[in-house]
Amino acid sequence: MTKLGDFLLGSFPFSRILLTNDDGIDAPGMVALEKVARPLAEDIWIVAPTHDQSGTSHSISLHDPLRVTRLDERRFAVSGTPGDCVAIGVQYLMIGTPPDLILSGINRGANLGTETVFSGTVGAAMTGMLLRIPSIALSQAFTDRTAVKWETSCALAPDVIRCFADLNWSTEACLNVNFPDCTSDQAGPLILTRQGRGLLEGIDVISHDDPRDLDYHWLKLLRTTRSDLVETETSALAAGHISVTPLCFERTHDAIRESLKKQMAQRCQS
Repeated sequence: MTKLGDFLLGSFPFSRILLTNDDGIDAPGMVALEKVARPLAEDIWIVAPTHDQSGTSHSISLHDPLRVTRLDERRFAVSGTPGDCVAIGVQYLMIGTPPDLILSGINRGANLGTETVFSGTVGAAMTGMLLRIPSIALSQAFTDRTAVKWETSCALAPDVIRCFADLNWSTEACLNVNFPDCTSDQAGPLILTRQGRGLLEGIDVISHDDPRDLDYHWLKLLRTTRSDLVETETSALAAGHISVTPLCFERTHDAIRESLKKQMAQRCQS
């Protein structure tokens, strides 16, 4: 368990930061992320989806052209996914002068456990990792969707980012950071966590008929209130802590792999 005050916080070492998200460029979480980033670097670029792209994970657009709309000198809307935004930002808009850091978020709602696989917020950070740029996904937990405590992540995120600025993680993993649903002065110490199971339980299909009697369908994520193992994102957040999990692309289930090897060997011998 680590307290932010345990770190000697100096000037932020990154000079150029790229901001993106999955809730869309006009989302309140992007306003919050700008507040977080402005004191940390002089050169801030914003490249975010034109519309909400939640649930798009790491996807990139290979079959449709991308439209880039310039809204300001360093602010661009992209007609694609968060992964597209990172690629466009790094490999096109900022070509030759890439960012030292990519921040994705601040997502409205926590990204915990299995849900990180589907998260566009986390997907953008992992795309940054693929491009070998230090990347952090930031999410703010809530219990009331109309009263998200953006001030909590705004107050705490700068010091969290400074904590990891000089540590050796940037090329092998991205960081998934979740802020608890409480005021910043009530938040517990930062905890390095594991992904865990999280709260995602399944996917439901909600079907209706439109005015022309044609059917249409909505997908709905099903979540539970189950507890998770110690040192997981879910347990840390439930206890009011800031959760930080290093994530990577490797998803091999080693125990199942070894079990299958044994079963296959036994079958060959029989």
